[in-house]
Amino acid sequence: MTGFIAVLYIVAFSLFVYGLMGLTGPRTAVRGNWIAAAGMVLAVVATLLTPGMGNWGLIVLGVVLGVLVGVPAARKVKMTAMPQMVALFNGVGGGAVALIAWVEFNSTDGYAHEPAYVAIASLFSALVGSVSFWGSNIAFGKLQELITGRPVSVGKLQQPLNLLLLLAAVGCGVAIAAGAASGWLIAGLLVAAALLGVMVVLPIGGADMPVVISLLNALTGLSAAAMGLALDNTALIVAGMIVGASGSILTNLMAKAMNRSIPAIVAGGFGGAQASSGRSGPERPVRATSAADTAIQMAYAGRVVVVPGYGMAVAQAQHAVREMADLLEDKGIQVSYAIHPVAGRMPGHMNVLLAEADVPYERLKEMDEINSDFPQTDVALVIGANDVVNPAAETDPSSPIYGMPILKVNTSRSVIVLKRSMSSGFAGVDNDLFYDTKTSMLFGDAKTSVGEIVEELKTL
Repeated sequence: MTGFIAVLYIVAFSLFVYGLMGLTGPRTAVRGNWIAAAGMVLAVVATLLTPGMGNWGLIVLGVVLGVLVGVPAARKVKMTAMPQMVALFNGVGGGAVALIAWVEFNSTDGYAHEPAYVAIASLFSALVGSVSFWGSNIAFGKLQELITGRPVSVGKLQQPLNLLLLLAAVGCGVAIAAGAASGWLIAGLLVAAALLGVMVVLPIGGADMPVVISLLNALTGLSAAAMGLALDNTALIVAGMIVGASGSILTNLMAKAMNRSIPAIVAGGFGGAQASSGRSGPERPVRATSAADTAIQMAYAGRVVVVPGYGMAVAQAQHAVREMADLLEDKGIQVSYAIHPVAGRMPGHMNVLLAEADVPYERLKEMDEINSDFPQTDVALVIGANDVVNPAAETDPSSPIYGMPILKVNTSRSVIVLKRSMSSGFAGVDNDLFYDTKTSMLFGDAKTSVGEIVEELKTL
């Protein structure tokens, strides 16, 4: 039986890796998910076959409850709420690891007869898992607008307080590893780590939230891998390391895309829901346009680049955008899509939305690829994007987003921005693009506006 279980684990994590490879493109992503899910089923079966596994009633109850909660939540969630769901489900994983570490502490009398590496790995899992669980819940609350998206901190005491909580959690862990078996110590570790997770994420504003989600995901993976080491569970080690490694790489890429260091993001700094201005002085004029004028301008263009942002996601305008692009292409106009790495509220948010609308994936161009094409673009159509197209990131050293790589739509021959109002983006700073002489503003709901453009294009 031991050999059979080992084979199941090997097949399981092989399917994890193969499934992850499928996530590199929309055509293979669904298949990749199913392959990885099959690997998880095998891993669960292998775990249940482990000698000494008991309490089947509680196991069945847990599986049933998980299915009853997880399946409806995943099926009913809107694409605009996907970042919140990712944050919440990721947090659940960290919480599960922390609880397993707690159970392991209790079942071994405080690791009394366990090797040192088991105690250290388990305590690491408890600390990091608890941070991930509570931090992810705060991220969920911010994204769901259950709590303010603005940075919330205690000022200059923020970093000393975070350090104190970290030292308290580590101190409890060191005491346990040294032989103390008091249940109050493991409880203290979990509570201190929980408070640390809350206090780390609260001061982080909406502009940094995509990176926070990715970072917490990586932490959950690392805690799971450490727990697998403590439990001698091969599948848990491999799966955790895959999540931890991929999450860490993605976090680093996202931070670079925002010209921000990960320590600076964790320390908090900017990003919030409040409206503020990057410049002072008299109100600057903007030029409004209509759906009819927008349709005419694009109909006589040779090349149009669509720049999607969170506004498109909120309005669920991706299908209307695809219909508009089809009409333009029927007229011989070249249409492509410019994707910024942090557009939306999570990595790949725009890619997923456009893939859902069957937009050909080869039309989606990453920032580094498309920026050189904007000077040859007749019309750049910005749909709900804000900070990622703000020229202040390159021209205004006093701006909080200065230095952040942007989509250089301002170098296009003309720019049309679809937006509900003149409100600021997640970073809370004014957008200089809106006041550019070559920019026209089409105010209103993105889906409604694009729908009106489609009707106008049909008449041309």
